[in-house]
Amino acid sequence: MNRYFIEVAYKGAGYSGFQVQENAHTVQAELEKALLVLFREPVSLTGSSRTDAGVHALQNYFHTDTAAALSDRVVYNLNAILPEDLAVNSIRKVHPDAHCRFDAVSREYRYRIYRHKHPFLADRAYFFPYTLDLDRMQEAAGMLMEYEDFTSFSKRNTQVKTFKCRIMESRWEEEEWGLAYYVKGNRFLRGMVRALTATMLRVGRHKLTIDQFRAIIEARDCTKADFAVPPHGLFLEKVNYPEGYFER
Repeated sequence: MNRYFIEVAYKGAGYSGFQVQENAHTVQAELEKALLVLFREPVSLTGSSRTDAGVHALQNYFHTDTAAALSDRVVYNLNAILPEDLAVNSIRKVHPDAHCRFDAVSREYRYRIYRHKHPFLADRAYFFPYTLDLDRMQEAAGMLMEYEDFTSFSKRNTQVKTFKCRIMESRWEEEEWGLAYYVKGNRFLRGMVRALTATMLRVGRHKLTIDQFRAIIEARDCTKADFAVPPHGLFLEKVNYPEGYFER
């Protein structure tokens, strides 16, 4: 059997998330359906980074085992079958023990907001036409790298063994149409990036002080954070693997 990594990109608006769920339209289910059409037999996929309903991805991965030789022609054929909001970017053969989820060393997310009405950003960024103190938001973003327990920024009923994450980069960036919160970490909790974004927007609007933001982190209590930003502003931009990983 050969093991392959399948790199995908998708617009999340039409999906109930990344991973297969009962009676729900998901990225994994759509890709498995296309593989079934192409190979005329079921193909089981293992996913890398789960994204919630409505969240987009510029890069995410599945891996699968198959006796077939998957060539660039398979990428073309799959994209001909898949809907417009889901694309296969590449298929790479990897070593038999490679695991797209457990071998990833970091993930990069970006949450975009725009400040002035723009019809072409409505489903890819969050319209937030309020005055913001970017310096205070930047201070709050940098503070996150001091901590490793992010219980306050995880949705309830999350079945994880630990709420510890290592944040490598965290900052607000000015873009052509507004602002973006960029964060890179070894792992992320369910709803974490949206919660960080929403809570820092409160800091930017002077609804929270920097000391209050720090207190929310240290409280380890998800009722203290704000989760009220929509999913369509969030992009999983990159899943990173060890250097030379695909050259083995």
